[in-house]
Amino acid sequence: MTGATLLIVLGKTTRDRKAERRTATRREIIDAAWRLAREKGLAQVTLRDVAELVGMRAPSLYSHFASKNAIYDAMFGDAWTRYHEHSQAAAADEPDTSRAAMRFYARVFFDFAVEFPARHQLMNLRTLPDFTPSTEAYAPSVAVMEDFVARMTRHGAGGPDEIALFTGLVSGMVDAQLANDPGGDRWSRLLDRAIDMFADNVGITDEETRP
Repeated sequence: MTGATLLIVLGKTTRDRKAERRTATRREIIDAAWRLAREKGLAQVTLRDVAELVGMRAPSLYSHFASKNAIYDAMFGDAWTRYHEHSQAAAADEPDTSRAAMRFYARVFFDFAVEFPARHQLMNLRTLPDFTPSTEAYAPSVAVMEDFVARMTRHGAGGPDEIALFTGLVSGMVDAQLANDPGGDRWSRLLDRAIDMFADNVGITDEETRP
């Protein structure tokens, strides 16, 4: 739950300050974990380091998260929620023509992924072999995919094979960029060409405009 937690008492609206503090502390812990992931790598996040960043002892973290994997779970949900919000905001600039729209979808995801490699690893790779996201944390990624499939369907490329090919292509470009030219733009520059190859394969032309 975001925002102030409210209780209705005797017809009056009052703030649940304890719940607000708990939510704020959880947010601080998640942000600290992201900072460590960016600085040291996703697998190097430790409860001790997270606790130190937020100014508490490591055992105190257990009152907010039962384990390190519980923190990863919260980070996973947070990452996909942020991407969902990011892609929804970007949709205001979505091109009308189908091929341009597909280049746009690829670019929005590509740039988000390469901007923060550790976040991409948690969202899309099995970097942590003993971690599996909970149903709750996984829900934002499902919402993202449902929205993406609906958009691709409007442009005539929403079938399972087309979706699998597109996502595999873009994910591969992201991974090649991060592995072979981190901080550069080699695969970023090739992204539009790759999407054009996809569009050629599924028969999407520049002139097609969808509602």
